[in-house]
Amino acid sequence: MYKRIMVAVDESFMTTLVLEAAIELSRASGARLAICHAIDETIFARRDMAMMLPNSVGKSEARLRLGAQGFLGRLAETARASGVDPEIRLVESEHQHVSDMLIDAAREWQADLLIVGTHGHRGIERFFVGSVAERLVRKGQTSLLLVRGEQPDA
Repeated sequence: MYKRIMVAVDESFMTTLVLEAAIELSRASGARLAICHAIDETIFARRDMAMMLPNSVGKSEARLRLGAQGFLGRLAETARASGVDPEIRLVESEHQHVSDMLIDAAREWQADLLIVGTHGHRGIERFFVGSVAERLVRKGQTSLLLVRGEQPDA
């Protein structure tokens, strides 16, 4: 069935559910698994951010990268504890939307399935937040599994 599964994770309430689905499908099909996280650096490309001292922007980017690597490392350990030895992929860009980074990462890794979560944003919140999953459906060429979730009550 699937030979190369990439799961895209963010640091939201959906991460555990999405990762569990990816691990289960990887084990069941014997597929290789890559855990991918995209760092959205577009905020650093904004004109008002250019007013920050160059060192503070560099330090912020380094902190984001270090935090993301630790996050991916913890998820990889979870997968290993479940019997799957994943690769980890960290992608970042100041110019691309997260969905475009994930499309490129899936293509480069030759994934035949990309698994992502949907946060359940509705109405005006979805308009402002945008939907990575929706963009992946419209623009991506890789088969896509959407793991649905609703935001927990605040």
